[in-house]
Amino acid sequence: MLKMPHYYRQKCPTAMVKRSHSRFILAYLSPIIATALCLYTTSATRAQQLPSTNIPTPSLTPQSSQASFSRVIASGNQISLNGRTLSGAWLQQPGNADQLTTQLSDGVLRQLIGVDLLSSNNPARQPINWFSSSTAPLILGAWLQRGYRYLDITNFAQTAGWQMQANGNILVISTPAANVTEISQNQESFGDRVIINLDRPTPWQITQELPAKSPQDPDTATTAKAPKIPHRIWKITIDGIPDPALIQRYTPLPPAPLPAPIPNLLKQLLPTPTPEPLIKQVEVANNQTVISLSIPFGLSPRINTVANPNRLIIEVRPDALVEKNITWARGLNWRQQLVNLGTERFPVVWLEINPRAFGLTLKPIRSNVNGTVGTAPLLQMAPKFSAAAAINGGYFNRNNRLPLGAIRQNGQWISGPILNRGAIAWNDSGEFYFDRLTLQETLIGPNNLRSPILFLNSAYVQSGIARYTPTWGQTYTPLTDNEIILTVQKDQVTNQLPGGKAGQTNFPIPLDGYLLTLRGNAVNTAAQLPIGSAVSITSGTVPNEISRYANIIGAGPLLIKNRQIVLDAKGEKFSDAFIAEKAIRSGICTNATGNLMIAAVHNRAGGPGPTLAEHARLMQLLGCVDALNLDGGSSTSLYLGGQLIDRSPSTAARVHNGIGIFLEQK
Repeated sequence: MLKMPHYYRQKCPTAMVKRSHSRFILAYLSPIIATALCLYTTSATRAQQLPSTNIPTPSLTPQSSQASFSRVIASGNQISLNGRTLSGAWLQQPGNADQLTTQLSDGVLRQLIGVDLLSSNNPARQPINWFSSSTAPLILGAWLQRGYRYLDITNFAQTAGWQMQANGNILVISTPAANVTEISQNQESFGDRVIINLDRPTPWQITQELPAKSPQDPDTATTAKAPKIPHRIWKITIDGIPDPALIQRYTPLPPAPLPAPIPNLLKQLLPTPTPEPLIKQVEVANNQTVISLSIPFGLSPRINTVANPNRLIIEVRPDALVEKNITWARGLNWRQQLVNLGTERFPVVWLEINPRAFGLTLKPIRSNVNGTVGTAPLLQMAPKFSAAAAINGGYFNRNNRLPLGAIRQNGQWISGPILNRGAIAWNDSGEFYFDRLTLQETLIGPNNLRSPILFLNSAYVQSGIARYTPTWGQTYTPLTDNEIILTVQKDQVTNQLPGGKAGQTNFPIPLDGYLLTLRGNAVNTAAQLPIGSAVSITSGTVPNEISRYANIIGAGPLLIKNRQIVLDAKGEKFSDAFIAEKAIRSGICTNATGNLMIAAVHNRAGGPGPTLAEHARLMQLLGCVDALNLDGGSSTSLYLGGQLIDRSPSTAARVHNGIGIFLEQK
């Protein structure tokens, strides 16, 4: 059988559907049959009143948040949306009157369909906006299951004319063909506004791309002041075909050649260069309209959908973040708002978890559970552990992908602390402890030998002794040249080997012991530890109180202790450049009610992100009693139910570890 050409799908979408037990089956018809069906439905429609292209508000019954996963008929983690296979959680369950209900994770609706999740204080009812009335939003039933929050889209999809069918792990969704009829741009008090007119509601997505590069002026000296920060490219992808005139209107001209060198005096007489256009290009790809926007640094797009007529409204502004307060699950709130700090405004997105309302399990999560080498996007790492929420954790070396700070899980040191930096510790009873952390270990050997062990399972290296246990992995590869490797089994030195050149030889770590690595001046200690020597280790933490907590993540610097800002980045051995840098930040804290908060602070309105001092003050304004700075910049990632809620996934870097939030109903 031949697949129906796009022309027939666009003109006659009803010709593709058969209904069977409330499930849609996609039927691929020959062009001749499709034409006949299309003529029939067109004639029948003309004899009746023309249907409205606006989606009326459906009457929906919220799905119970206590729904049992055992009632699931089909589920998967891939969605085929109009022929494009994408990642996304979905499931189907039996409903009333032998009908089938289809549910998508809220992340899928938000990121793939363009649905805006509105503020709500009821975790079982989620109001949304998608080409609907702002005064009467649609309400979808919601329930939490295995780290995802599913929204019942059965009535919503039927009203919108979607066709859906489960095909193994994939949910196939086909939406009616749409057309982009006009694109206009105007100037407002806050900045630019772009209006995209559509003939019907249709899915849309937004992604942030790499910065746009501007041509270099050949007369600009390399020693001149820092170049202007390039614009960011944002792409709006709409499931619809644009009017051909729009493509022609927004097809970019070929780049002009770089100007020949001219005297500086003559330059002063030349007109000011034309500013870069906001709408860079409109193109068609895979039956989609792709609109590329070039947006100056410090500004972001705020997108809203409206009905009557159906439009996407894009406002480019410094304060693009929309305030939200969503009770995502009982005991877990998704908050976001602009926080004022003096004359500056910072967009802050955070999750607040109440451990008394929910059974809270907080766990370190890693990209590699079998060792310490590895990085991955938090968006991939969190669902692998079935975490409902997560935030990026401590620092790591991006070159060798090894940790640089404390990771302790279930009482085992995956990686030891370094440089007396800040850390958060916790137990399964919902108790938390924040402080600067040092691990003190001493090697005791023959002839009253007592030598400090500087680092445990760490990629941070300096002259001295370090120790590596099986939690580091099956093997250890020297991190510096000319190390001496001592194998210790059952408290006895069983081997001594030269490490050779860094990164070349793998040394097995015994399951019944550990390796000692002697670096720099410490290699002389090898003579005092011949094979057969009996050794032991004393170990403790400073402060001692933190040792009773089974789980620890170290990062730093410590920001707040007992409501007071205690920032001392120099004392925690951070560089001057790091201290002064204005960058996107991550943080974790507890507040006066005992709730846990994980937060992402992004670029201030019209400028770069906060300094460490500003970050501490912002966390204080959020109500933090104790707070810790986590790894930031491109590592900053705040995950919730299959989505990043603080940034475009394309801009988030790979991370080594994170803190996962696992929620179980009490």
